[in-house]
Amino acid sequence: MTKLATFNVNNINNRLDILLAWLDVAKPDVVCLQELKATDANFPGAALEQAGYGAVWRGQRTWNGVAILARGASPVMTRDTLPGDPDDTQARYIEAAVNGILIGCLYAPNGNPQPGPKFDYKLAWHARFEAHAAELLAASVPVVLAGDYNIVPEPRDVYATKSYDDNALVQPESRAAFARLLKQGWTDALRTLFPNDEIYTFWDYRRNRFQRNAGMRLDHILLSPDLGPKLKHASVDKDVRALDNASDHAPPWVELKL
Repeated sequence: MTKLATFNVNNINNRLDILLAWLDVAKPDVVCLQELKATDANFPGAALEQAGYGAVWRGQRTWNGVAILARGASPVMTRDTLPGDPDDTQARYIEAAVNGILIGCLYAPNGNPQPGPKFDYKLAWHARFEAHAAELLAASVPVVLAGDYNIVPEPRDVYATKSYDDNALVQPESRAAFARLLKQGWTDALRTLFPNDEIYTFWDYRRNRFQRNAGMRLDHILLSPDLGPKLKHASVDKDVRALDNASDHAPPWVELKL
């Protein structure tokens, strides 16, 4: 089995102990990380290497930054930016080959407040992402697109509330963008294995939302058509969210029989 995971760490250096402990227990073969909140120079590559993980990354100060880790291997970076807009300098996409699979790691824009320029950027970014995803499918290579999509695909993917009605994550335009990806032929791994279950990967720090299980499904793992049939297991390591100083996301993962 090959185990692939995605984890919005929400500041990799502040939560490095949590990340390393999770890697030691979960032992994923490939991990996509988002929201590094670290520059390239401050990325803890040496600590991850000591833990047995090779890494490629694109850092950025403040809230962006993405990385791909591989257990006992060195990812081969093929792209460190999303094509389609040379003026976009936000570190939100990285791509690497790992053991014969092309891994795309994304940290999609949040889009709030909406309406407004941030929501416009969210939709434009996703349109570029859809175009690139279609190109990857056309290449007929095994691909995994994993990360924080910042989209709640369906109403059942957020706890029962009206407090998010105006949020960019749940808008019809956002959901339509995610649906268009699936229509290209990608497999939404968690929803495929758990078609009727409540699945959350994010719980806001405010209002005791984790304690109340008032969550959302924002982190997704999409598989190309040749990998979809190889999907055997999946879950969300929710216990990581319960730790002191935890990220507001928990890491979902899948196992593929390759």
